[in-house]
Amino acid sequence: MYGTARSRFRGLGRRARIEGREAGANRPAPQLLQEPTLPAIELPHAKKNPWRAIAAALIVAAGAAFVAGVQYLSQTDAQATERDFIEFWAIGRQLVHHANPYDVPAIVQLERGAGLGANQPRISLSPPAVLFPMLPLGLLRPKTGRIAWFLVLIGCLALSLWLLWRMHGRPDNRFHVLGFAFAPVIVCLIAGQLSIFLLTGVVLFLFLHRSRPALAGAALLPCALKPHLFLVFGLVLLLWVIQRKAFRVLAGFAVALLLSCAITLSFDPHVWRQYFAMMGETRVMQVFIPTFGAALRYLIDRNAVAWQWTPLAAGSLWAIWYFWTRRDRWDWMHQGLVLLVVSDVCAPYGYFTDECILLPFVLAALYAAAESKRSLAPLAVIDAAAIIEVYAQVNIISPYYLWTVPAWVGWYIYATRKPRGTPRPAEPTGAALQRE
Repeated sequence: MYGTARSRFRGLGRRARIEGREAGANRPAPQLLQEPTLPAIELPHAKKNPWRAIAAALIVAAGAAFVAGVQYLSQTDAQATERDFIEFWAIGRQLVHHANPYDVPAIVQLERGAGLGANQPRISLSPPAVLFPMLPLGLLRPKTGRIAWFLVLIGCLALSLWLLWRMHGRPDNRFHVLGFAFAPVIVCLIAGQLSIFLLTGVVLFLFLHRSRPALAGAALLPCALKPHLFLVFGLVLLLWVIQRKAFRVLAGFAVALLLSCAITLSFDPHVWRQYFAMMGETRVMQVFIPTFGAALRYLIDRNAVAWQWTPLAAGSLWAIWYFWTRRDRWDWMHQGLVLLVVSDVCAPYGYFTDECILLPFVLAALYAAAESKRSLAPLAVIDAAAIIEVYAQVNIISPYYLWTVPAWVGWYIYATRKPRGTPRPAEPTGAALQRE
């Protein structure tokens, strides 16, 4: 009896083990270190409201119409001639009538006829390659053209600031709006200068050079308005194109330049010969212009024009070294901005208004200062001092404007310097930057 009971218990144990193994085979395997998960919550998809975009467009259009109406009622043709804009209007008028846009006596006569009076005539030195934006001005009265030109400048500036805000990661602040208070920008808007077009071209290149290289090259076309400001920048851009085999950038610029030249030549087939004749007679290198090259020349020998090109030669050599030592990690939004400043510093001639192209450099420092919680007071002081100097009517070719570029550089160094002991962030590798 005892043996029978023992065999019965053995049978029950064997059956339990078999059932346990079968149950274990059907049970899902346990996962080690599995974090608890919350049930998925389906959120409603946020739909973009088209009426918001329409409302924003209407607000912008209403604002532009209001500004245009106020200026139209408050300005006269004679007042429009008091701005640098009048030189671009005169060029457009000459081209529309298939005349020489570099005929100085004819330009002066047009400006006098528009009401310039005894003021100094304004002559543009922009090369023929990019005169087509001035063509529509020749169909308008000076006052109407001045208003249209102002609205286009405002639009280009707003586009540049919006793109810079996007490139900096769309931060939850409105620091990019401070670009409207940048002293060189204010002067450009008041005078109707075209350096804001150069700024827009540079910003579009920075925004598009990875995703749309051909368009990025075409966007640099406005820089041909003042090529002397981009000689160092253009040298490194050419080296970068060759090193990265980014020939679509070069092709985009070449196509845009050829189309622009074709438009101008269709109105004046002899425009290039006329341009070189005018440049041969101009005295732009015979007067003091607030650049470091001109300052060096006047300190050593004002008659030795070669000294004015010395910073350009030195800057070009430095730029080649700077690019070559960083070619595998080159980033136009970092090293490219530094190069932009060096290119402006080394330019053989230029004016305070041309410092508009340094706005991406100044804004990058502004975002860096905000992130590191540094004071923005230095930038406010520098900008306010420059604005006061402008409103005090200091002559634009005065040596008192030599301090501004070093001041922007000092602001950048202050805003971007790392505290001691801070580990240096990892820079993008060559393989990462190659995907463009």
